[in-house]
Amino acid sequence: MAPSSQAGLIPSFIAAIQASLSVLLVISYGAIAAHLKLLDPSSSKSISKICVRMFLPALLLTQIGSELHAGSAHRYLIVLAWAVICHLVSFLIGIAAHYFLGMPDWITAAIMFNNTTSYPLLLIQSLDQTGILGSLIVKEGETTRAAIERAKSYFLVFATVSSCLTFAVGPRLIDSEHAPEPQSDKEEVEDDEGRDEENGGDADDELSPLDERSGLLFPRQRHPSIAQVSFFPSRRLSVAPIIPYDRRPSVIAKKKWVKLGDRTKWWLLFLFDFLNAPLLGAVLGAVIGLVPALHRAFFNDSNEGGIFTAWLTESFKNIGSLFVPLPVVVAGVSLYVSTRKIKGEGSRAGTPWLTTLFVLVVRFAVWSVISIGFVYLLAKKTHVLGEDPMLWFTMMLMPTGPPAMKLITMVEVSNADEEDEDKIAKLLTISYIISPILAFTVVGSLRASVAAI
Repeated sequence: MAPSSQAGLIPSFIAAIQASLSVLLVISYGAIAAHLKLLDPSSSKSISKICVRMFLPALLLTQIGSELHAGSAHRYLIVLAWAVICHLVSFLIGIAAHYFLGMPDWITAAIMFNNTTSYPLLLIQSLDQTGILGSLIVKEGETTRAAIERAKSYFLVFATVSSCLTFAVGPRLIDSEHAPEPQSDKEEVEDDEGRDEENGGDADDELSPLDERSGLLFPRQRHPSIAQVSFFPSRRLSVAPIIPYDRRPSVIAKKKWVKLGDRTKWWLLFLFDFLNAPLLGAVLGAVIGLVPALHRAFFNDSNEGGIFTAWLTESFKNIGSLFVPLPVVVAGVSLYVSTRKIKGEGSRAGTPWLTTLFVLVVRFAVWSVISIGFVYLLAKKTHVLGEDPMLWFTMMLMPTGPPAMKLITMVEVSNADEEDEDKIAKLLTISYIISPILAFTVVGSLRASVAAI
């Protein structure tokens, strides 16, 4: 069925520019807040933590739970497969750039991880206000708002995969050639004693390394950890820095851990990094959506069996809605603080123009062409993607956009030097400043989706 209306090219482009500028302005508000000292790095880190550990899981539960059911499950499996493919291809591009073009090792993470959650969600909300997405509505009687909510759930499934990979794989892609050497027993003891005095208490009171690293953002890194081992464990396993587990409160657990081989420890920590709050929220949302009795209890009207809808579900929706703008504001704070730090300290690291250009071309141009062309051909020539144009449109946008702000945290976790931190801060600043260029991708995706109907 053809769409009832189709916006012209110029109006579509103007609307896309407006939506992109809206996102950029929200980022600038974060920078303004930092400049006026309304927000500082400490408060922004706290906001990031609560966003990822509470607001995002609530958003995932309500969005995926409300949209997912037996009849739509195949669409979410498509998004899941697309997320794995996109990250794998990005990983291969980054590895090739590092090994064959001689670019720094962090370029793999910069290309592999784009802003998959807050930025596209805010963008899709802004596009809703412009009205240009009405041409993607083909289901009789469906409102634009319902289609937008479905689009958000698609983005969130993609983002869940990205979140699981970010700190499981990300730190292992950075500083993979210059990891710190393992400490001798004497140095380790001296280091522990110094740390005890500095903290003013017993080291056993600290969180265990697993607890520290279970947070998705801003983990407290006190020791070199196995997270710093290269993504390819065989290359560095013989010199892998091992976490001092003598500081664990459980002697039995420590003894069991020590008996494990280095390779086993590496893989156990690698798998543990995939467990995070967003994944839990997504899994709970999927369970609620696929079980009819739970779906009815959480999302039906109160007079139709929705015993949780008016109070529990609504509370999840309220805090979940906070996730969309807050991380974008925090991104503005982080960019402002990083820029000021570079200027204040007189950074000796020049802007890596060649690396920056390569990342921007891949993120904004190459992936746009690949995703639009590939998804269009699948939608036009096959029935693999189903009959939902909003799914096609969101899939075209998913692998595009600026690198994730979490790159800064990845560098900190990986113990890379300050020069790399400065370079990545400059890269992120440039990428978000030029992010309105995504208007071309938005228009291209919209026109391709309409053409494929």
